[in-house]
Amino acid sequence: MKKVALYVRVSCADQHVESQLYDLRKLAAQRSFEVVHEYEDRGISGNRARRPGLDALMADARRGRFSVILVAAFDRIARSTKNFLEIVDELNNLGIEFISASEAIDTTGAMGRLFITLIGSIAELERSLISERIRAGMRRSRADGVRLGRAPLQVNRAALLRDRQRGMSLNQVARAHKISKASVCRVLREEKAAVSRSHLPTDSIFSDNNQVALPISLV
Repeated sequence: MKKVALYVRVSCADQHVESQLYDLRKLAAQRSFEVVHEYEDRGISGNRARRPGLDALMADARRGRFSVILVAAFDRIARSTKNFLEIVDELNNLGIEFISASEAIDTTGAMGRLFITLIGSIAELERSLISERIRAGMRRSRADGVRLGRAPLQVNRAALLRDRQRGMSLNQVARAHKISKASVCRVLREEKAAVSRSHLPTDSIFSDNNQVALPISLV
């Protein structure tokens, strides 16, 4: 019975790996593989060459803990063709088979190696085309006068600063002005930066974590 390792990855922290694991466990059982370990990376992009789960997988591969690696799809292991082929090359040198469930291809033969190269290149090209379409759309939106990014914060800054100087907490200021605590902190940081650039006489206001210097004329 061959010993197999399962590797799963999701890009967003709120996504789940359970569906990938379910399919890989089922495939391992169908092939009479013994699952020795399951490695996972959550909330990490496949563009990153170094990942805790992947690093642990490769370290155990070098120790000979298993002879097969199962993944749900090529892009779970890596998104760039270069990184993907580097990993597969090392696995081949270690005598470890690489099997992708979605593509139904393994690296045990020359044909499998050819498919891996072709599919990896096509996937990378597709991602490049998607990125270019997104950039083109953003350029078109700017040309049409569409504002991109976060909308300006609608708040009476002078009143917010006065409330803060009077001793209101960040949470109290946020509730009074119907904005988030993070937005309050952003206003305070921006005012501190503005004061430091202007060199105006200042009075001191303390946030929960930072001292913020404000012009006397504002308070």
